[in-house]
Amino acid sequence: MISQKTSALAQPKINEGLLLFILAAVNFTHIMDFVVMAPLNTILRNELSINSKQFGFLLASYTLSAAVAGVIGSFFIDRFDRRKSLLFLYIGFTISNLACALSNDYYTFMAARILAGGFGGMLGSLIFSIIGDAVPQERRGKATGIVMAAFSVASVIGIPAGLHLAVELNWHAPFYLLTILSALIFIAAFVFMPSLTLHMNNRLAKSSLENIFDLFATPNVRWSFLFMLLLMMAGLTVVPFLSDYVVRNVGLDVSDLRYVYICGGLATVVFSPLAGRLADKYGKQKVFLIAGFISIIPIYIMTHLPASSLAFTLCMSTLFFIFFGARFVPAISMMTSSVDMKQRGSFMSINSTVQQLGSSLAISLAGIVVTNAPDGSLINFGTCGVIAIVATIGCILVSFKVKQVS
Repeated sequence: MISQKTSALAQPKINEGLLLFILAAVNFTHIMDFVVMAPLNTILRNELSINSKQFGFLLASYTLSAAVAGVIGSFFIDRFDRRKSLLFLYIGFTISNLACALSNDYYTFMAARILAGGFGGMLGSLIFSIIGDAVPQERRGKATGIVMAAFSVASVIGIPAGLHLAVELNWHAPFYLLTILSALIFIAAFVFMPSLTLHMNNRLAKSSLENIFDLFATPNVRWSFLFMLLLMMAGLTVVPFLSDYVVRNVGLDVSDLRYVYICGGLATVVFSPLAGRLADKYGKQKVFLIAGFISIIPIYIMTHLPASSLAFTLCMSTLFFIFFGARFVPAISMMTSSVDMKQRGSFMSINSTVQQLGSSLAISLAGIVVTNAPDGSLINFGTCGVIAIVATIGCILVSFKVKQVS
């Protein structure tokens, strides 16, 4: 029998461009699955007869499930070929989206979202573990920017397409679309995804539990997790209710939401990879600091925006999305470089848990803070913006503690 060490040493040469394309495609569906929920806010509330808090619970159930899955995954994710892990998680993710499409009421839909969150959360951490393993640090920012551009593509193509299908057909249609896309991408990954076992070479001999304790015993790891927690708080207190706010308070028509995401997505298609290249050239922390400070301005504007024209709203929302993505790319690059390769899978899996817990906390907090006036408009959304700004400042301060080790 071939040992794990021998298998790792036999790893073939990797086509980096093809690998990044596959990871970006997988990330596109994973991101779309999460972000498509926000613009469906108004439609789902009407079709499922739920209020803002119940919608917040839908989002939080997804992230909490992803958090639990991240803890479970941290115990075994580094024991397997990255290719096998990705294919297993992705087929589960595809089936979960089919379950979402087939749901007929609030509770069955929530159960399907919990299932999707479990598989999707682990997929997200695995994608960036693969980048950390396969791409040298001097190109890691650029690679992260390419894969993170999937968020932009999801905004430009995925969200408007899903929203259009939901408006023209029904709310089930976006999840059927995701199921079909995921099935096609799974086939491509199965055919072209290379075996990735280098992380298994000289894998730490300690038990999984001991490895987890060793991770948390490292100050750099603890600072990294706090950094990610605050980063999620800095975004997810605002994003889930943004579409509802611009419809109910700013005065946009539901059909105009597609332009918000198209403009924001097109801009981040350019600026996310650019942020990655700048991070490689000038330093990941420096680029994060600049993007983080500038992001405070559009956060405040978007969460306090009065009734405005479509043109002005698009300008402000596009700036919001540009700097939301520009700070996230160097942040993820910092995270993937803050731990040794042999522990990267476990680290990123736990980081996924921290990320999802931060998301759940942010979404739940926003769901508590935001209420609806009798006319349906949102009250206290500006408070969510203040929370996001405070979290951004905290994240910037903690970034000075996160060191790059690999």
